[in-house]
Amino acid sequence: MIERTVSCRPMTHCITNPVTVNDCANIILAAGGTAIMAQDEREVEEITAHASSLVLNMGAVRAQEAMLRAAGTAKKLGHPVVLDPVAAGASHLRGDMCAKLLAEGLVSVIRGNVSEIRALAGGTGQESGVEADLSDRIDEDNLAESAAWLRDFAHRTGTVVLLTGAMDVITDGKRTAVLCGGSELLRRITGAGCMLTSLAGVYCGAAPDRLFEATVTASEVMKHCGEIAEARVRKEMEGTASFRTRLIDAVSLLSADELTSRIRLI
Repeated sequence: MIERTVSCRPMTHCITNPVTVNDCANIILAAGGTAIMAQDEREVEEITAHASSLVLNMGAVRAQEAMLRAAGTAKKLGHPVVLDPVAAGASHLRGDMCAKLLAEGLVSVIRGNVSEIRALAGGTGQESGVEADLSDRIDEDNLAESAAWLRDFAHRTGTVVLLTGAMDVITDGKRTAVLCGGSELLRRITGAGCMLTSLAGVYCGAAPDRLFEATVTASEVMKHCGEIAEARVRKEMEGTASFRTRLIDAVSLLSADELTSRIRLI
């Protein structure tokens, strides 16, 4: 998947959070793709037609009309659409927009934390921000139960779902993969989730016929590169700003041979 992305250099169109737009563009470039971050509803259909995939991030909640137009174009062309339901349970505006995109069948992949995914699935969700509720964490004790409702949600929506946390759980409703590891420092920088969603976008753009595998790759790359970046900043006695830079560096230098698969199928 990594070599395929570098060789075909897919363009990812991101309508994303203004707080993290620069990091999202840079991590797409680091992964071997190209990025465009257009948000004006007057041009997004044309831009999306040129792209290989589309990323929609609810942090850009003012761009709802642009999201709908871009997603409609992507669906017509068969291009993957990756949704990041940032704080979907925090407001009706965000939740309703996500529900509309899903109801109209405009989404291919969903990437969110457990509280955000629960909010979309109609269960309990976080109410005040983008962080997952600690009571919602997935661990070995509740993994089987959590995987079951995730598979049901993926099946009902016709999507691949990537639920992120200490354990990432990825499912297309039939296959389910679990990845552990990563770095705690990812929780201490703004935009780690947005960057992971962007990675999912670029890998899905490179392999639109293998969305499950592309999404698993995005999870695996982020966890692996997070560990590399943390090891480097610890060695150099650096902080979280350096961690962000070294994370993007690690993605840009990554080869497929470096990835040690920790994927567990359940």
